[in-house]
This record gives sequence, C-alpha cells and structure tokens, in this order.
Amino acid sequence: MESATAVSRLSELRGRDFLSSADLTAEQTEAVLSLAGDLKHGRRRVDLGGKVLGLIFLKASTRTRVSFSVAMARLGGQVIDLNPSVTQVGRGEPIADTARVLSRYVDALAIRTFAQAEVDDYAHWASIPVINALTDLEHPCQALADFLTVQETFGELEGLTLSYVGDGNNVAHSLMLCGALLGVNVRVGCPSDFAPDAAILERSRALAAERGSVVEVLHDPVAAVRGAHALYTDVWASMGQEEEKEERQQAFAGWCLDEDLLAEADPRAIVLHCLPAYRGLEISAGVMEGSASRVFDQAENRLHAQQALLAALLGGL
Repeated sequence: MESATAVSRLSELRGRDFLSSADLTAEQTEAVLSLAGDLKHGRRRVDLGGKVLGLIFLKASTRTRVSFSVAMARLGGQVIDLNPSVTQVGRGEPIADTARVLSRYVDALAIRTFAQAEVDDYAHWASIPVINALTDLEHPCQALADFLTVQETFGELEGLTLSYVGDGNNVAHSLMLCGALLGVNVRVGCPSDFAPDAAILERSRALAAERGSVVEVLHDPVAAVRGAHALYTDVWASMGQEEEKEERQQAFAGWCLDEDLLAEADPRAIVLHCLPAYRGLEISAGVMEGSASRVFDQAENRLHAQQALLAALLGGL
C-alpha cells in the first residue's frame, strides 16, 4: 500500500470505535499493520499531544493493560486506570451515565469486560472512541498483533493458512474475522462441542469470500493443522470458565499443540499463543520454547499494533 493511500485509510478511523475486527475494512486493517511496523522500527513518529486513554477493566490483565499504558506513553499521551473497585463503575452506575461523563474527561476508553453488549453500550453513549480490549465474544486488538507477527515472518499475508487449535472462543472469533479481511485462510480445529459462534463463522466466511480465502471449522487436530503456515492455540478455559477447567481438560484430550502436531504443518510454520500459557495442556513446553515459537514476539507486537490503532483513532497522524 502506498504511503498516501495508507494515511488516507488511517484518517478514516479518526474518532471511530473499535469493537470488532470486522469494524475495519481490509484496507484499513492493512494500513494499521503497516503503521504498526513503521512505529516498531522507528520509521515514523506520532505525537498524541497529551491525550488521555481511560482503562475500564473488569477482567484481570497483564499484556493488554501494560501494552496500552506503554503505547500511550510512547505516543505522548497518558493513561488513567478507572479501576472498578475504586470508581462508581463497580457500584453499578449505569453505563449510559458513566460513558457520557467520561467522554468529557478522557479522549478514548478501552473496555475489558465479559459481555460484548457492555462495550457496545459504552460506544453508544460515549462521544469518544471506545476500544474493545477483550470481551467474551472478541479480542480484536490481539488479532492485530497476531497478524502483524505472521506478516513479519512471511511478508505477504494473502494466501497463507493460519490454524487455530482449541476452544472456539473470543480469540478464535477475532482471528477468523481479521484473517478473512486479510485474505488469510483460517482453520479452527476444535471438539464439536466447542465450535465458534455461528454468526461469527457466517460473517467471517462472507468476508473471506471477498478475498478468495476460506474459513473452516474442523474437528480433527491433524486435519486442522496440515500444511498450515501458523499454528495458534489458547487456554482451554477462559476467564469466567474456571469452574469448567477439569471438564474442559478431558474434552480437549489429544488437542495439545505438541511436536507431533507441529510436524504436520508447513516446514516453515510458526507457533503462536496469546498467553498466559499452560505448558503441558494446550501447548507443550518444547513447542512453546522451540525455534518455531514466535509467542514473545507476538506479545511485544500488542504494543506496536495498539500504538498504531490509537494513533489512527485519536487523530495523531
């Protein structure tokens, strides 16, 4: 993408919300990834002029909290942590009231919560950009970092195959949607009882058809990873599903991303995991620490992808 075209695509995002990977067009997604690479390697500088990002996190977080905070600092902005335990958010103040008040104090909000409807409500009532920093339905900021990592390894994304093995959860949903936009073939391998959301699957397949790629759901781990360029896994029990941990471990027996499964992929394949990881469950220690692993590059790229996203949404270009 030419620089002027990329800037034009990014400028379209100023003041917008980012609630789903599908909120961006293919061209806008590519422009965000391009800017992320430029920021990472010092080819471009952005100054947000002291703008403030508010964080409302109702779920625990390491990478998302820290990467957003550092991203804003590096862009010349600030972060205020609106911890629900010390604000009226935690005491049941209506989202309609909170969003309208905070819109007068901060320049954007990043929301990490359970129900997608909550971030949708914040976006409805706020007059500033609202970012989905993770819900039970999607994790779109993670997907940006994931595909930035794949792009760094292979160059062009279009025509590659990414295989996600595990629970058809929020991460899988955003990978499906974002991958479809970018022309990546996305396979989700999971036991039949843990398939992705049907509406997300339908939407991602429609997007993929526009780029000539395919989104599949398979119920055999070997078939799911065969010949793939990137293998991806996540925890089997997400936040809020802790009481299902033992049941899920039994259901996912045989689904560990280990050396045998990696051997079925393309010889150049890389391994991804959004972390935290449980070695010996969804991924083996050998694969996690092996030469194919890009897990910690992927974690770093949360910072760069979110810098690019913030720069676009807050008009720092």
